[in-house]
Amino acid sequence: MGITVINHQRSVRLHLPWLRPFARVALEQCLPCSDDARFALRAAPEIEVAIVSDRAIARVHRDFMGIAGATDVITFAHGELVIAAGVARAQAREFSHSIEEEIGLYIIHGLLHLNGFDDRTAAARGRMERAQARVMKTCLKRLSRP
Repeated sequence: MGITVINHQRSVRLHLPWLRPFARVALEQCLPCSDDARFALRAAPEIEVAIVSDRAIARVHRDFMGIAGATDVITFAHGELVIAAGVARAQAREFSHSIEEEIGLYIIHGLLHLNGFDDRTAAARGRMERAQARVMKTCLKRLSRP
């Protein structure tokens, strides 16, 4: 199984040579983490991460979820993660870290969704946030910061 990171937007500058190995480590770390014991992530032949403009993700958000406006990441059960570059840039500024780290967090979040985690209830959100934090910590230990 592999993971591909593709930048489909031009307005936000990204360091893809860091994001691609980050995504591989994140996938490796997320594979054994399942909240529903189904480990569905293992069945995906390939994971594709598409980084898009806020306008593009707003369209996907509306078309597939019936919700207006941009969001950070949308996860599709077939193994595609769609990430908004502009939203990531704004959140990275707010939390004082790099845009690549913010996108890395979205990648982890999407991978965990694929592996049975959800964030609809406080208890489920807590489990997901703890798993995200563990995976993020491991990824940042294995790769120097961007």
